[in-house]
Amino acid sequence: MTTVQKKPALPERSHLSLPPPQKPTRHSWQVLAVLMMAGCLSSAAGAVVAPVFPEIVEHFGLSSRWAGVLVSTHTLTTALSSLVFGLLASRLGSVRILLSCLVGYAVFGGVGAVANGFWGILFSRALVGVASGGIGAGSIGILSNLYNGEARTRMMGYATSALATATVIFPILGGWLGLYHWRSAFLLYGLGLPVALVGLLLLPKGRRRGADIPQADGIGAILKQSRVVLLLLALATASAIFYVVVVYAPLYLKQAIDASSLLNGFVLAARSVGAAVIAAVGAAKVSKRLGAGGAIATGFLLMAISLATIPSVLEPSLMLLAGLIFGLGFGLVMPNFYSALADISPDSQRSGVLAIGTGCASLGQFISPFIFGPIWASAGTQVFYTAAAIAATVGVLNWLRR
Repeated sequence: MTTVQKKPALPERSHLSLPPPQKPTRHSWQVLAVLMMAGCLSSAAGAVVAPVFPEIVEHFGLSSRWAGVLVSTHTLTTALSSLVFGLLASRLGSVRILLSCLVGYAVFGGVGAVANGFWGILFSRALVGVASGGIGAGSIGILSNLYNGEARTRMMGYATSALATATVIFPILGGWLGLYHWRSAFLLYGLGLPVALVGLLLLPKGRRRGADIPQADGIGAILKQSRVVLLLLALATASAIFYVVVVYAPLYLKQAIDASSLLNGFVLAARSVGAAVIAAVGAAKVSKRLGAGGAIATGFLLMAISLATIPSVLEPSLMLLAGLIFGLGFGLVMPNFYSALADISPDSQRSGVLAIGTGCASLGQFISPFIFGPIWASAGTQVFYTAAAIAATVGVLNWLRR
């Protein structure tokens, strides 16, 4: 793992024709609100389905070893599409990408409510991932061009808080709809349409740029830096650990106490409450006091503590506390990772590098079931101890290198 020394960022001329970063105006806050709403939907791509995941597994009779792939399938296509859309952002404009992908998110996600058979739902999940990748790449590209330096870290924290808030609300809504039928949870994807309409009205209309932007070549040079590689690997690791909670905690609670989809939704939501709180009010402060490496290390250690307690916690109140601690850790890790990537990226390549970071995070979520699924199938709750050990190791390494 690595710690990145921040350097002052120069004002950037956005491909969206936005003004240089300055004190937020009323209009910029409106843009930020739209981006957060869009980001909420993107981050909820998995949270919508997670509470009803045990019911889907039971309905289709899926193997416990590979069942998690159904939840994580969209993350692979998110990872791939994030890279593509990130590179296309400078040519097509982040706003165009964002709005079109919001519409696709609503359409493809809604297909899961009417799809016949496992493969139909799997295909729907893959297409949701493509749209989610475009939403993430477009949103984070616009956001990174609005703010610089410490202001960017703070706004990244606000954005992470909004995304975490979405994963508070959507698991509860998905679990509640799942009480009627697990297919009902897929209807929540339709919220992409009104968000796209609001974005069409409020987001600035950028002009497409020609081939004079050497984005791909510049990004290739950046990716050769060891610090960037380590940051991307750490992002993937954090996301893989994150999905241990999303996939296997509901399955464990279903087996241990026959938890309903609504209870699973609340447990997943508690994890997101912690992330929302710390990302909004604490991530930048902790980073300023401990440095990026210290903040990231603290976050990983909190995640490890939470994971290690899951097998011994069966009381609902203690389940919520464990989820809250995990969320606090995750909320420290992610905004500091993205801010560190932004700080070492040249202005003209920043959107693409951050999109690659988003793609690596999604890739980590996708491979999580392949790494931890066999452990869950053969050793059950040992999967949580394994993930805790990995998180603790990453945390210690970051602390030593801070």
